[in-house]
Amino acid sequence: MAYIGSRVSFRCVSSNLSQPVTYHLLKNGDPAQGIQHSGHPPWSFSFRVTEASEGWYQCKVKSRGRAEVSNSLRLRVVIPPSETVVTTEPSPLVVFEGFRFVLSCGVMKGTHLYFTWFFNRTEVTSTTSPLLNITGNKLVVSNATAEHAGSYYCIAWSQVQNTRRFSSSTEIVVGVRVYFVEPTISFFIYKNGPGYRGNVSCRASRGSPPANFSLLIDDEEVQSVTSADSRAVWFSITAEPGLDMGLGRCRVKTEAQDLTSEPVSLEVVPVGGTIKVEVEYLYGADSKLAAARLKCLLSRGSFPLISWMMNDSLLTFEHHHLASPPHFVLTDHRRTLVLAKVGPQETAYYRCKARDRYDESGVWLESPPVLVRVPGGITTAVDFISIAFCGFLFLFLVVGVFCVFRILEQKQFASSNYGYYAATRRSSFAHPLSATRFRSDSFFSERDVNHQGSEITL
Repeated sequence: MAYIGSRVSFRCVSSNLSQPVTYHLLKNGDPAQGIQHSGHPPWSFSFRVTEASEGWYQCKVKSRGRAEVSNSLRLRVVIPPSETVVTTEPSPLVVFEGFRFVLSCGVMKGTHLYFTWFFNRTEVTSTTSPLLNITGNKLVVSNATAEHAGSYYCIAWSQVQNTRRFSSSTEIVVGVRVYFVEPTISFFIYKNGPGYRGNVSCRASRGSPPANFSLLIDDEEVQSVTSADSRAVWFSITAEPGLDMGLGRCRVKTEAQDLTSEPVSLEVVPVGGTIKVEVEYLYGADSKLAAARLKCLLSRGSFPLISWMMNDSLLTFEHHHLASPPHFVLTDHRRTLVLAKVGPQETAYYRCKARDRYDESGVWLESPPVLVRVPGGITTAVDFISIAFCGFLFLFLVVGVFCVFRILEQKQFASSNYGYYAATRRSSFAHPLSATRFRSDSFFSERDVNHQGSEITL
């Protein structure tokens, strides 16, 4: 192999022919024009390589009417790559996920080429990019995903011995469009001078713009806008507290999809009616009280602004240090207050209050206070009854045990004294002529005690 423009040499050797000898260089079986020499062996044929130089070469030797032809050698002319470009199929290359696309690495000139692909400036290999398949000068993606979106370029190169020649293409950007999911619609009202305006938002959590968004009220399109780079749009409509404007829906259309959101009521209901706090105690796996959840329940109100109070003091949530988690957590648009810790500091009366969010001069509606207690101690009637019953049962057991011991002690005492008295009488009857001295004991009378030293003769 030889690069075009370089020089090559063919060396012809023959030792069996006598002089004079003529050497001819044959190309594809025909004499190479203008290339023949005479002289002593060996002989070299040297020339500059052109595109026409590629072929099979042999050496033919003539001497005194005899001729010999050598073995054949093939010369491959290597043209370095130039003007490398990437072409796409389809073009321009913007496809939806799941579709197939092909990139081709082409050159204006070049032979005996190799190709290397780069995705986001990282070389594509079977190990680093298993979803990208290289076949010849083509890069094939059979099932496009969002991960295939990015920049691509290729390098065409050739090699002769240890010499390489390169040509790189420019980068192209491949866009893989993600299908939209069903959009969601939300509605809010705000004060605008002496009146009010409604803000309707339409958004999709997934999908590749551009797309056309439209607002439908009672299934009739009232506004429409095309978004080139966003999945969310806003529509401004006339609104009034207490006015029911119907059901609103959001619609998203692309060349491949047509999706509609669930309906939302565009009625603005002012805050009013009753308001109360509902407490729920939460226990852990060890049956210990872990937290308390307080819910602010409103009988009506579309856009309430809710605040919480603890012992008539407004709860604020800006004083907690970032190093430790806060003991108070708000969720559900401030409708729910979670006491992540229930201790002496959190034991208090809690209440919530609400007004219309869109009217700063509105009247606050307050709930009755609710007591949240610390675990432990006599906190409920059931606890009091349980503790009283346990105390009574313990006292009953103590008294019962004391009485049993007293009865057993008296029985044992009576039995021992009766045995002593019976033994004494048996002794007296067994020795009728003997004199017996009696000692005083607890069951004798005082008269008997005073005559302890007298003798009685039976």
